[in-house]
Amino acid sequence: MSALFWLGLFFGAAAIGYTVLRAVPPLLHTPLMSGMNALSGITILAALAAIGIARTTGEAHWAGAAVALAAANVVGGFAVTHRMLRMFRRSLDRENPSWPR
Repeated sequence: MSALFWLGLFFGAAAIGYTVLRAVPPLLHTPLMSGMNALSGITILAALAAIGIARTTGEAHWAGAAVALAAANVVGGFAVTHRMLRMFRRSLDRENPSWPR
């Protein structure tokens, strides 16, 4: 398949994804982010498998880039989730001083 096909597929998926995510209410952003972290973990596993079966150096480099980008997404998602959970912990600290920090 040509590079033009893959480029069109990428931009089409990006446009559909943007449209779908824009319609999500703010209350559902956190559960959606947790689901995306799980999908990024699957992406990491698939990219690692792609590195293992890569026939050329270029294929291995693209798969390595996929691992790096998916890992950055997972780390960022967990950092944001941890920060939000800390916000709730502070409110519990005020109500119950013996709450572990």
